[in-house]
Amino acid sequence: MAAQNNIEQLLSIMAQLRDKELGCPWDRKQTFDSIIPHTIEETYEVVDAIHKKDWSNLKEELGDLLFQVIFYAQMAKEEGLFDFNDVVDTLNEKLVRRHPHVFGDEVFSSEEEITANWDKVKQQERLEKEALNNISQKQGSILDSVPTALPGLLRANKIQKQCAKIGFDWDELQPVADKVNEEVAEVLEEALKKPRNEAKLEEELGDLLFATVNFSRHLGKNPEQALCKANDKFERRFRQIEANVAKKNKKIEQCDLNELDSEWENVKRSERN
Repeated sequence: MAAQNNIEQLLSIMAQLRDKELGCPWDRKQTFDSIIPHTIEETYEVVDAIHKKDWSNLKEELGDLLFQVIFYAQMAKEEGLFDFNDVVDTLNEKLVRRHPHVFGDEVFSSEEEITANWDKVKQQERLEKEALNNISQKQGSILDSVPTALPGLLRANKIQKQCAKIGFDWDELQPVADKVNEEVAEVLEEALKKPRNEAKLEEELGDLLFATVNFSRHLGKNPEQALCKANDKFERRFRQIEANVAKKNKKIEQCDLNELDSEWENVKRSERN
């Protein structure tokens, strides 16, 4: 009951913020489109708190993310589209429907069977939506379920996973690695041309990134997480270089590349030890 009261209070606060006369001017002027950047930012702040294991901050960031859902639901209610209860009802129904082995009589012998059933149910849901919207099945694609607004690495990974489900994928690792090397060579070829075709170079760089995502997927690693960890590692090491240089009473801008490279190697050695 307490949790229900909390949600009701949150919905009431949101409605007050959007009130045409007594609400907040900033909240009143927001639209579905204008809130999108805030939703993306809040999502990444949740991820950041988890990576840092900052559980106190995670509690706050999850609240901020929940507020995004409340905000969208309030705007939808104002336009007569749906409300927060409809969002929750839809989620409850979907979770029960997609977990027949938990809420029904289905029995699966492995995680692979559970995943296969999950995909089957999602496919059926998509076909039902197409029928409801009078969309011809000929117009459909297995990639329709991949959101176009996803960050590039995540979208590439999902596109490749979807294609792999119907067998459009390599069975071995070597050709995947060969493709990465091929794309590196093509990037270098374009980069060294004079005059350089910048549009073609960007296209080749995109192909290289796409191939690298595929390589990560075949190694069983999430490319977004791998890159985030690489970012964190680089930042940690660079901050240590800054600290080492400061101990010498110098500014990092005063150091040449050789000195910075030397400091970088020192930091790497200290981490291994």
